Amino acid sequence: MTEQHESRTVEIPFEVLEWDESVYDEPAEGPRLSRVSIRKRYQGVLDGTGTGVVLTAGGSSGGGYVISERFEGTLDGRHGTFVLQHGGLADGTEQRTYGTIVPTSGTGELTGIASRSVEFEHGLLRLEYTL
Repeated sequence: MTEQHESRTVEIPFEVLEWDESVYDEPAEGPRLSRVSIRKRYQGVLDGTGTGVVLTAGGSSGGGYVISERFEGTLDGRHGTFVLQHGGLADGTEQRTYGTIVPTSGTGELTGIASRSVEFEHGLLRLEYTL
C-alpha cells in the first residue's frame, strides 16, 4: 500500500540578498537578454537560502524570466534541499508566474517533496507541496 501525503499551501516571505546581472544580448530592436546570479533569504515555515541563475528577456513594456533555484534550509522543521524551477511573464501591468519543485530533487529530510504549483510575487512565495 502506498503512503498518502496531504497537500499543504504556504506563503513565505523572502528577500533578495544578491542580484548580479550580466547582459549577454542587447539588440537594437527587441528585448535584451540577461543572465542573473541570485541569492534569496526565505523566512517562515520555509527558512533558509535559495541560490540560482535567472535568464531574463526584457523590453520596455514586457518581459519574462526562468530560473532554477536550489533551496537549502528547513521546511516545517525538516532540513534538506530541493530545486525550484519557476518563471514569470509580464505584459504591461499583467503578470503571471508558474513553477514547480523538480521531481526527486529533495535531499535529507526533504527527500520525496513534490509540488503542484509555485507562484511568486514581489517578496512572497506561494508554495503548494506534499512531503
